[in-house]
Amino acid sequence: MSRIASVLLPMPLPEAFDYAEPDGMELAVGDQVAAPLGPRLLRGVVVGLREGAGGNRPLKPVAERLDEPPLPPGTIAFVEWAARYAVDAPGGPLAIALRGARCPKPRPVKVVELTGTRTAKTTPARLKVIEAARTPMSPADLARAAGVSSGVVKGLVEEGVLAVRLVEQVARFDEPDLSRRGSELNPSQAAAAEALKAMLSEGGYKAALLDGVTGSGKTEVYLEAAAAALASDPAAQVLILLPEIALTQAVIGRVAARFGAQPGEWHSDVAPPARRRVWEAVANGRCRIVVGARSALFLPFPNLRLIVVDEEHDSSFKQEEGFIYHARDLAVVRGKIEDAAVVLASATPSLESLRNAETGRYRWLRLSARHGTARLPDIELVDLRQTPPEPGRWLSPPLVAAMRETHARGEQILLFLNRRGYAPLVLCRACGERMTAPDTDSWLVEHRYSGRLVCHLTGFSMPKPQACPHCGAKDSLVSIGPGVERVEEEARALFPEARVAVFSSDTVFDAREARRLVESMAAGEIDILVATQAAAKGHNFPKLTLVGVVDADLGLRGGDLRAAERTYQLLAQATGRAGRRDRPGKALLQTYAPDHAVMQALAAQDRDAFVAAEMEERAFAKLPPFGRLAAVIASGTDPGQLDAFVRAMAEAAPNAEGVEVYGPADAPLGLVRGRRRKRFLVRADRNVDLSAYMATWRARVRPPASVRVAIDIDPYSFL
Repeated sequence: MSRIASVLLPMPLPEAFDYAEPDGMELAVGDQVAAPLGPRLLRGVVVGLREGAGGNRPLKPVAERLDEPPLPPGTIAFVEWAARYAVDAPGGPLAIALRGARCPKPRPVKVVELTGTRTAKTTPARLKVIEAARTPMSPADLARAAGVSSGVVKGLVEEGVLAVRLVEQVARFDEPDLSRRGSELNPSQAAAAEALKAMLSEGGYKAALLDGVTGSGKTEVYLEAAAAALASDPAAQVLILLPEIALTQAVIGRVAARFGAQPGEWHSDVAPPARRRVWEAVANGRCRIVVGARSALFLPFPNLRLIVVDEEHDSSFKQEEGFIYHARDLAVVRGKIEDAAVVLASATPSLESLRNAETGRYRWLRLSARHGTARLPDIELVDLRQTPPEPGRWLSPPLVAAMRETHARGEQILLFLNRRGYAPLVLCRACGERMTAPDTDSWLVEHRYSGRLVCHLTGFSMPKPQACPHCGAKDSLVSIGPGVERVEEEARALFPEARVAVFSSDTVFDAREARRLVESMAAGEIDILVATQAAAKGHNFPKLTLVGVVDADLGLRGGDLRAAERTYQLLAQATGRAGRRDRPGKALLQTYAPDHAVMQALAAQDRDAFVAAEMEERAFAKLPPFGRLAAVIASGTDPGQLDAFVRAMAEAAPNAEGVEVYGPADAPLGLVRGRRRKRFLVRADRNVDLSAYMATWRARVRPPASVRVAIDIDPYSFL
């Protein structure tokens, strides 16, 4: 044993562990191995090899090299960089990178093949089968290829002319057909596509912001860039990241239509064997296009040439549990590591991306008009102070009148409310008790479909009680405020003849159901769609001409620094679903704050003025994108022990120029799953290495066993 292998394990460990390389094993960096840790054997990845004997203590040997594809060097470098940036153990991102490798392989399949034995009974049907069986295939495929019944194949197997054997399925996807022509582009699209192709032809890392209004045809543009990337190298691979599982279904269909081949699909709804197939095909270079959610960024691409982040502004790209990261930001880093091009696409780009485009870090490609004859919808504000809904209702008279006109014309309506369930709050009329989840400062949301009260934070649920648990009063619990189920109830009452559906994560349980509902809406089989943000972006419904935003003020509440930006983005995306074909569209925004800057910018469709005002405020406060933020969340079951720890942590904060530390303070959600929570917020100038600062601070404290500390670089949630 002459070499030492550094093996990174997918565990919350601070660094790779050293093991002895057994004689004859001949490991290489990237190999997957089984390595002992205590009494267990764990899957790990070799991240380094060096000569040596291990010092005074003999090293445990690597148990075996696994018969698995190795992780490419770019993937290992990306995993290690992501861990340093997030101030977390490298095992976290490695676990994401190995997620597909740990899924079960697809079951072996039966194939039949010729044995060389002649048949004693030659018939036309049998001769057809023997001719078709020159290539091994499944019995069913062979029967179809020969144009005979399965009984003919079975008879030849029984006679010994054909033999059945089990074969492992090869993880591969069909090659994209690069001879297929894409959609016809308008001059603006064509110019953007040519700019992206030129960027790709230059080679190396480059980033571009594809900034186009809703309906401008951004997807067609970046698919042309994907075609150019694939044509540049027969082994080139392309990754398209999307924020919502529902959106992946629509984009997968468009990719398949453009290239004549199904892309690899990667998200949490994909079954483990199918996920394993994608992972292995990517690692072996047999899957050239992947469409997926944020974790697809960690797939082991050996030749990644283009990364597209569609709807790059979307907060769903932020992973807030486990290993904390923002997929948009890490996509840019992976592009740099792989020497690949990165395209960020959005109708409402984040201020961070706009700032990078303004300063020249990203190329800025703008699509200012909708494709074809479609034009942007007219947007009107409905002042709920002047024209409130009827008592017990949530839709104002102007919105109801517009719905009647739209429905009478045979056109579709989208009612948008980014709130799941029936009502966000249930309280007792007798004692005022608000129903909350046990051990959590979170209100229980009523879901009438299931008859349950649900905590959307922890997943706790319970049947709605007949009496108040606090005071015992019967039939005293009342629902306060609207959710999508309540708006659907009102829509059905107002339009009993209309076909009404709800699109939210409570009614659409998986990708297949999302695709079915989207196709039904696109086919005109739904008259009124009540939806959360799941339907507010990326979808194209030809007959949808009216969007009603039930509570436009919802996102403006609270102290989130991005509240105005996110509200503008979400409402611009939602209203942008209207009028995407030849029929003019209209959007009505119900608001109690029509004079708010966000509402005025939406009504005037003046994004540039809104962005300029937001940028000015952020620059004055040195907040992102003009400064950096990090959050520390400490939690524990013992309030006194937690208080003592956060006080000690505050005293241990390093003094550094250009860094301000605020806290500790009670988190707005002060109790989650029985754990008390405290927060720090750190603001730093752009030239400060914030990750290094946070790593130094974290190393100065040692939390008690009952206290957990999480660090969030560039936080999006302040709860």
